[in-house]
Amino acid sequence: MNDAVFHSIPSSEPIAVRELLPWAVFVGLLLLLAIYFVGAEQGATAIFKGMYVHEFVHDGRHLLGFPCH
Repeated sequence: MNDAVFHSIPSSEPIAVRELLPWAVFVGLLLLLAIYFVGAEQGATAIFKGMYVHEFVHDGRHLLGFPCH
């Protein structure tokens, strides 16, 4: 009464570092850009004039512990 069929799980090949490295660099640059906008986009280092970016990321600044007042 045991009609169970066992399927073998195909093994997967590991991802080579040379294929993963460009994506890791890209994600790292995006994270650095996000940290800049959240942490430093105000005052003397501002890329954009006005307080638009500051106000857009204001709550994120406080959540991550960056002072802004």
